[in-house]
Amino acid sequence: MTSHYKTENGVRIYDLGKSITFLENMGKKHYGNQFKIYPQDRSIVYKLLVYAIRDDENCKKHNIDPNKGILLTGPVGCGKTTLINLIKYFLPADQGHIIKTSRDIVFEYKTYGHQIIQRHGQSKAVFCFDDLGVEQRVKQYGNTCNVMAEILLSRYDLFTSKKTKTHATTNLNASELEHLYGNRVRSRLREMFNLIAFDKGTGDKRK
Repeated sequence: MTSHYKTENGVRIYDLGKSITFLENMGKKHYGNQFKIYPQDRSIVYKLLVYAIRDDENCKKHNIDPNKGILLTGPVGCGKTTLINLIKYFLPADQGHIIKTSRDIVFEYKTYGHQIIQRHGQSKAVFCFDDLGVEQRVKQYGNTCNVMAEILLSRYDLFTSKKTKTHATTNLNASELEHLYGNRVRSRLREMFNLIAFDKGTGDKRK
């Protein structure tokens, strides 16, 4: 998106101000005129933007690997889903992600069984699993399955073999994710994702 760059001494520089204005305009289009980027969230937005455009210099400054996915964490209502959806406008067309809530995937599993794990775990599509951790373990034919844990393990295999990215949002911290999915999944999450976290004190913007 060349309109979000400026040039200084022949070097293309990312124009954060124009980019935030663009995000706000797209947010108003999708979510209503009340949408805005809050000043306290600009550091989160900045990290997402430099990741999306593969600004290598600033990615290094913020310990972001553009070859990994994003794990966006924060309290309920802080704006995780909205931002992960809007950031697609800055990604290359072939890197745009499909957002699926973890709860919906588990509900699909109840109906269609193991093919849902295969569909989301083995697809080369870039998925974003929204609200990771709010879903429940389910039983099918008497067997309890941690559906999202199985999908994440499969996505890890795709990441290591095909470099396929996965993104996710969650209200949980690292210890809570480990308790829910186990240490094996948590260790793979570290390899698959860049952690970008809202401050724990961020308020609910939906109120």
